[in-house]
Amino acid sequence: MTMKLFDAHCHLQDPRILNKTPQLIATALDTGVVRFAVNGVSEKDWNLVKEMGESYPSVIPCFGLHPWFIEERTPNWFNTLKEFFQITPSAAVGEIGLDKGSHGKKIDFNDQVQVFRRQLELAKELNRPVSVHCVHAFGDLLEIMKSTGPFPAGVILHSFLGSAEMVPEFAKLGAYFSFSGFLMSMKKEKATKMLKAVSSDRILLETDAPDALPNGKFGSLFLVDGGIFHPEGENSSSNADSLHDGDSHPSKDASALPRETPNHPANIHNVLSYVASLLDITKQELAELSYANAVRLFSYEGSKLLEK
Repeated sequence: MTMKLFDAHCHLQDPRILNKTPQLIATALDTGVVRFAVNGVSEKDWNLVKEMGESYPSVIPCFGLHPWFIEERTPNWFNTLKEFFQITPSAAVGEIGLDKGSHGKKIDFNDQVQVFRRQLELAKELNRPVSVHCVHAFGDLLEIMKSTGPFPAGVILHSFLGSAEMVPEFAKLGAYFSFSGFLMSMKKEKATKMLKAVSSDRILLETDAPDALPNGKFGSLFLVDGGIFHPEGENSSSNADSLHDGDSHPSKDASALPRETPNHPANIHNVLSYVASLLDITKQELAELSYANAVRLFSYEGSKLLEK
């Protein structure tokens, strides 16, 4: 049986990969990735995301103001955002969020909270799922979600790296937990405990492409330049090779690649392999349940998934 996968969070409009996006989507589709939730991050890219949704049946457009870009917002940003949802009934909300990490510390946190809360309330009003970025701010996020929620349309905690103890509190409010290549940076024991705290009907998979490149220990990596990266010792006749004629790059793991190497949406297969190994279930089982979860989450009124 061919596995179907749903990339629950990515940025295929990112300038680092935009000129390659048609090929990236085509390659990912060939590997069984049938849907991509493409998240905008600022007023500057919302129209690009809208156009991508119009051009590709597989793309679900999402509009939001990411905390890293709130200082660039115009006085009319919120009305502009609402207009994008009015003219794009197929859109979800995202990427929005809170960040107290190294990047987010440069940006006033009270301002982040104000911008985040307005967008979270809008998502609830629109009854659409919302994709949330949270770095070192889970306590603040939970407090805001408790005061604003619950969220029957769903809140995606994207690239989730929180603790197992946090999971039930967020789940009660309507959260889904989405996992990317960043999970490989977490201690294996902590990651396993956290994953096992997540109900199987709340698990999503994503690439966050062009970010969150997996480490390559769990299968070949697709490279944006068209090549294939093989971990040492892996059989080079993997299904990746049958789908790509690019150069082969054998090495021990992805740490041999330049730090700025962009991620490819087809690398969701590596995330699938890693999460399945930690949960001690088959890749097929995880693919089926995560795909079903994403389809249910993104089947809101107006969604492409409801089109005949």
